[in-house]
Amino acid sequence: MGEKIKISSIIIAKDEEENIRRCIESQADVVDEIIVMVDSRTMDNTFQIASSYGNVKAEIAVFTGYARTKSYALSKTKFDWVLWIDADEELTPELAAELREFKNVQPKFAAYDVARRAYFLGKWIKHSGWYPARVVRLFDKRHASFNEKAVHEHLDINGETGHLKNDLNHYTDPTIEHYFEKFNAYTSLAAQELNKKGKKASFSDIVFRPIFLFLKMYIFRAGFLDGMHGFILAIFSSAYVFTKYSKLWELNKKK
Repeated sequence: MGEKIKISSIIIAKDEEENIRRCIESQADVVDEIIVMVDSRTMDNTFQIASSYGNVKAEIAVFTGYARTKSYALSKTKFDWVLWIDADEELTPELAAELREFKNVQPKFAAYDVARRAYFLGKWIKHSGWYPARVVRLFDKRHASFNEKAVHEHLDINGETGHLKNDLNHYTDPTIEHYFEKFNAYTSLAAQELNKKGKKASFSDIVFRPIFLFLKMYIFRAGFLDGMHGFILAIFSSAYVFTKYSKLWELNKKK
């Protein structure tokens, strides 16, 4: 057996004092260093909480976009293998055990994806197209880089991707107020990205895309099995699409 693998963890956080302890403590006995980039616009105690942990390197950083800020955090890591985790996520005990075992074997892939249990208004959404929704979160940084998408950024991997068996918890929107706090910023970023690519908002984009998304989530992907949570989520998601393309229409007019 070769040398034991060491893992760095990267987190970017803004106003995450309600989540950051849970995130850090879930991986405390798994990773070998934790890098936390705290958005300089943060108004709460996220930085102070993160800094209180001995294995955490916390830094206040100017936010330069999700991908670029994560790339900056990545540049601060010491080890080749990196776990990317958001402040509102946590390793399940099963996933933590799997990662501890991973450190003792020779990896077969350049990166590994994981299924996320997304909790919306306190409930794990098992349908609606939200689960398993696998995302790459463990990777060899020598073979990976963050893309330049303004929102919902992801990793570009040079090599094959394997699968982790166990789940990651994602406490995405604990309240409706929290959902809509993100809503305005995310729809604006998404519209700006489409506008940069030369996309024009059509009548069908604004009228029919939201309707289709609601039907896809609530009917075709069985969101009705998630109860009232599934119905609210489908409505909110269709409103997200409506707003994104309406903002794109507005940007098109300015051009």
